Amino acid sequence: MAVTDEAITKIKDMIISGELCAGDRLPPEKELSEKLGLSRSSLREAVKALEIIRVLDVRRGDGTYVTSLEPKLLTEAMTFIVDLHQDESILDIFEVRRILEPAAAAIAATRITPEQIASLRATMETIDDATSVEALVEHDLIFHQLITSAADNSYLASVLDALSSSTVRARIWRGLTQEKAVDRTLAEHTAIIEALERGDADLAKSLLTVHISAVEYWLRQAL
Repeated sequence: MAVTDEAITKIKDMIISGELCAGDRLPPEKELSEKLGLSRSSLREAVKALEIIRVLDVRRGDGTYVTSLEPKLLTEAMTFIVDLHQDESILDIFEVRRILEPAAAAIAATRITPEQIASLRATMETIDDATSVEALVEHDLIFHQLITSAADNSYLASVLDALSSSTVRARIWRGLTQEKAVDRTLAEHTAIIEALERGDADLAKSLLTVHISAVEYWLRQAL
């Protein structure tokens, strides 16, 4: 194991064991390096790496702190990586969405509130064939986020948010508008809302699977 990797592992172990908790300040560099049996340079590299993935927060002139460790914070790096992908690896991302989003919809069907249903319906009110691609992307992001949020699982929501690339969505909606498939896509959204409103977990899961699979199929043809 590389020395920097070892340093990262040791800091991670301190967090997992509870020796360091969310919001805690790390001991001074000299003290921590001696405690962990690491050089100060290796410790610095480890801290830089953990800062990038939002595990640590380096506050200049104040010290280094463990972040809140909230799921949404820790998946920000994944969002950046997803936006960078422009080749066939996008299909791998869609495969993951095809597995997770229908599961989220099934859970949401048992937990969704009337207010959340109303919010989902509100996303449909101003969308039609004349809607701009930018507005369609915004609608799509909010629509899927609302469903995931209704599942009330912060870890699942964070992973799916990280996989939700506005860059990829813009490409898809441009293709759908060119092929005049917007009406069909919005009809699928409406059907998903109705299944959620009825609390039909199996139907909501099936409809979202078909919905994402159709987009995945379109992408396979476009790539």
